[in-house]
Amino acid sequence: MSVPSPCINVCRMNSDTGWCEGCLRSIDEIVRWSRSDDGEKRRILAEVEARRAGAGVAGRNPEGVRA
Repeated sequence: MSVPSPCINVCRMNSDTGWCEGCLRSIDEIVRWSRSDDGEKRRILAEVEARRAGAGVAGRNPEGVRA
């Protein structure tokens, strides 16, 4: 099973954080996603989850399941 994208179709980059307001990925992470293997995707998702935790935002765990 491939790792699902954290994209929720709310695609706006926040100029203060440099992260997408929907998925909390950086533009570099978004661009790399389609070329990344599952291990790299899980690493990106772990970064996203750390950002969500710091911001107090609910999201998905690294396996792509809503938390």
